[in-house]
Amino acid sequence: MKGKVFLVGAGPGDPELLTLKALRLLQTADAVLYDELVSKEVLNLIRPTAQLHNVGKRCGTKTIQQEGINFLMIALADSGLRVVRLKSGDPMIFGRAGEEMEALREANIEFEIVPGVTAAFGAAATAQIPLTHRRASSALVFITAHQASSSEAADWKKLAGSGATLVIYMPGHQYREIAARLKAAGLASETPCAIISKATAPDQRTFRTSIGKLQFSPELAAPTLLVVGDVVGFAEADQFASSDSEFQISADLMSALRADSMQEEPVA
Repeated sequence: MKGKVFLVGAGPGDPELLTLKALRLLQTADAVLYDELVSKEVLNLIRPTAQLHNVGKRCGTKTIQQEGINFLMIALADSGLRVVRLKSGDPMIFGRAGEEMEALREANIEFEIVPGVTAAFGAAATAQIPLTHRRASSALVFITAHQASSSEAADWKKLAGSGATLVIYMPGHQYREIAARLKAAGLASETPCAIISKATAPDQRTFRTSIGKLQFSPELAAPTLLVVGDVVGFAEADQFASSDSEFQISADLMSALRADSMQEEPVA
């Protein structure tokens, strides 16, 4: 009999953010193929007798190509094993789950998706940044600073022009280039930003600045992500390990928020 593959989200790092289903699968799996960014605390929850295969990459260094990951998943499931493909964050967001699902379908291997807390949600929660706010941003866009060489780059101007909060995954330390792209997309230099390093880990760090000063940001430890938009200003200042002293919500925005608040009808 063939086995089954589970594409499981490990969350951003804190093991307490695992779903109950993800935990059950880790404790019953015959084999686990895990990404480099999955935390040690999560890996420690895997059944001791399970086969462990590190198939991740970090900072561009690959231990195995995607085709090799697909082959290994299929081979293990073909031998009748219960296989967990463990991905940092959520498997459906920048996790190549689409490619792996295609390979599993072609091989006629049964599979199931188990969602996880994506890095953006974990980072925003621990930094206390509301990703949407009814008076500042009613939309949210996830984008990556890296694309496959065969794909076209996202239209940043269209995305930025929507007024949405932007969460940029895998920014690396390309802050000068990212700032230039954001300005070219029409965002003002004063637009607030927050760089969040090692989201939900005990040593998480957050640095806040603006697009105009983004290029001078420190090189925080990977993995990092970048939140761009006025919502960054709603976090308490003490949530930031270090910050740009000039960063605040703009006076115009604060005035507009106060005026809007005063116009609201009281709740009965």
